[in-house]
Amino acid sequence: MIEPLLELWDVLSRNALRTFLTGLSVAWGVFMLVVLLGAGNGLENGANWEFRDDAQNSIWIGGGKTSVPYQGRSPGRPILFKNQDYKELPLKVPGIEHLTGRYWLWGEFSVTYGAKRSSFNILGVHPDQRYLEKTLITRGRYLDESDQAEKRKVCVVGSKVREILFGNKDPIGEYVNIRGLAYKVVGEFEDVGGENELRKIYVPISTAQLVYNQPEIIHQLIFTVGDASVEQSQAMADKARVVLARNHGFSPDDRRALRMGNNLEQFTRITGVFRWIRIFVWVVGVGTLLAGIVGIGNIMLISVAERTKEIGIRKALGATPASIIRMVLGEALVLTGVSGYAGLVAGVGLVELVATRFPDAPFFRQPNVSLDIAVSATLLIMGAGALAGFFPAYRAARVNPIVALRSE
Repeated sequence: MIEPLLELWDVLSRNALRTFLTGLSVAWGVFMLVVLLGAGNGLENGANWEFRDDAQNSIWIGGGKTSVPYQGRSPGRPILFKNQDYKELPLKVPGIEHLTGRYWLWGEFSVTYGAKRSSFNILGVHPDQRYLEKTLITRGRYLDESDQAEKRKVCVVGSKVREILFGNKDPIGEYVNIRGLAYKVVGEFEDVGGENELRKIYVPISTAQLVYNQPEIIHQLIFTVGDASVEQSQAMADKARVVLARNHGFSPDDRRALRMGNNLEQFTRITGVFRWIRIFVWVVGVGTLLAGIVGIGNIMLISVAERTKEIGIRKALGATPASIIRMVLGEALVLTGVSGYAGLVAGVGLVELVATRFPDAPFFRQPNVSLDIAVSATLLIMGAGALAGFFPAYRAARVNPIVALRSE
């Protein structure tokens, strides 16, 4: 076992510079493949992170201003949604899964609890809001239909609100003062959207409308489309536009009258882009790797030509074609295996270094190379090494001993 390894070391070290440069080309190809795959994963993770807080299958509708005259009405009218819009949308747009209206209490409101005071964002919502913002209740409960119907002065607070006003105390059942009105805390929530989301306080939208003297106004409507496809979700959005256009007297073709966003369409478009990026990365990486493998094949042909007389002597002494093939294949496999593994380790190391140094970079988060990718790259290296060495090995096995002994 040791003798073939010593012989292999002697052959490779005999042309150390050539061996190094050939191995470097393979290592560089693997290194580039791993780094590109890690970077692609980082970009994809960053894009997914941007959608972390909102339901990916949601459609958001905000009021704008009309831009064209319609049925005798002049342009420039602001569109404000009403409670009737909230009631009609599920009836006239089939497929709506969850629906909420939003009533913004603009700016941060001063909120007090005992001697503690701070400013937070207050938002009037319907019970389905929890599904649109991926709100996770950690204590108590969320707002329900009874709170909405009875216009109760209750609220659900983010964990940051609880931390600031209550410390480690359980806030459930306590009362906070929002602009002179006492609201009972019925729940506490966590939200993956970060600290800004955790500084929010949700109240029933009917309560917010009543307290702030706008009993019918809704500033924004959001709904999810269930398992609908992109085309079906867009059809639902168009149907919602028609319903709202009829309710508020503007042209359905007036794109400025409503501000609409289809998260499903945007998310699908982005994932489609990353699918092509992955294909591009593999094409570039494998192409670079194959260039190195072709170099190894050429070097092995040169090595066989240089060792023709040696191979002839081996065959004259009784070496079989299979042993000659194993000898040449071993040289190719060791060269590609060691070089490829070095490139793999260097690539993974760089990816991990970037992930550690820039953990929260926007649009580029947690670049990584999965285990199956590393295994695939290793198998690719070994397979390519075997392929690169096979033809020179086959040529060496067919050498005629007499002809080989005559060669100079």
